[in-house]
Amino acid sequence: MAEFSTFSAAALVMSLFFLSMADARDLVVGGKANSWTIPLSDSDSLNRWAEKSRFVIGDSLVWNYDGAKDSVLEVSKNDYFACNTSDPIKKYSGGSNTVKLERSGPYYFISGAAGHCEKGQKVIVVVISERWHSRLGESPSPSPAIGGGIAVAPTPASGGKSILKRRGKEFLFFAFGALMFAI
Repeated sequence: MAEFSTFSAAALVMSLFFLSMADARDLVVGGKANSWTIPLSDSDSLNRWAEKSRFVIGDSLVWNYDGAKDSVLEVSKNDYFACNTSDPIKKYSGGSNTVKLERSGPYYFISGAAGHCEKGQKVIVVVISERWHSRLGESPSPSPAIGGGIAVAPTPASGGKSILKRRGKEFLFFAFGALMFAI
């Protein structure tokens, strides 16, 4: 019987792990391959894409670009606005990178290629907290613009279903756990 309890506990822990990962997504930066380039116009800016997207903890940004000519730098807010490439928080190179968003708040990314940031090749990604993500269908109102029109986009119309989806997962998780311990 003790072995079964150990198995039940392990199954419960694994279920919790998989349920916590269920909402994570891989998001291609810019919404399409090879978007990490100098924008042709302000409306082509990656910040326009970021404004329309909802980022939550656990999501990953997928970067695709010409690794021989460019890189992606995660920088501080000040370095973002100054296009300072000399002291990045992290540097990604090689042409294909995945960056996991592990905390709420803004992430600042600029191009590592000389002169590209000054020409607009940069993006601010704002990750919402779990508290905002799991509210009962309420959308946080857009944040005021952060230097140049960067704002958190309102939740899409289907956002209200998120709480039901999450609560449904929690119910299934606890029902599974109760069943395992009852046996």
